[in-house]
Amino acid sequence: MSIKKYPIAVERPKTESEAYGVHFPDIPGCFSAGETLDKAIAEAKEALIGFFELASDDGEAIPEASDIESHINRSDFTNYIWSFVEIDTTPFLGKSKKINVTLPEYLIKRIDDVASTNPVYKSRSGFLAAAAERALETC
Repeated sequence: MSIKKYPIAVERPKTESEAYGVHFPDIPGCFSAGETLDKAIAEAKEALIGFFELASDDGEAIPEASDIESHINRSDFTNYIWSFVEIDTTPFLGKSKKINVTLPEYLIKRIDDVASTNPVYKSRSGFLAAAAERALETC
């Protein structure tokens, strides 16, 4: 499972008839809105899922999430409300593919011990996928 937090900038309505607008600084072209602040944030997750589904269908990479701090002082988001949307990006990474991996026996035992006691990983493959994603984020 690969849980990421995407920052959102929520624009306050200028009039009573307008909705709260939601912008995704890391994902140009993805936006959302809601009648209330709570609804705007909830709708933001739906918009992000839809964006990722389309990107996945087109074979495009899922954009990386940054932290709010990297956007908070941007002049185009002055006086916006900041929050984030938490989402598991695993379903949008493409279909699974079986591979053959050779590892030392002791390392396999340690991986299996952790994977069997931690519901986040569910399996050896889940553990290896999570470890690979973490390693790739630092590259």
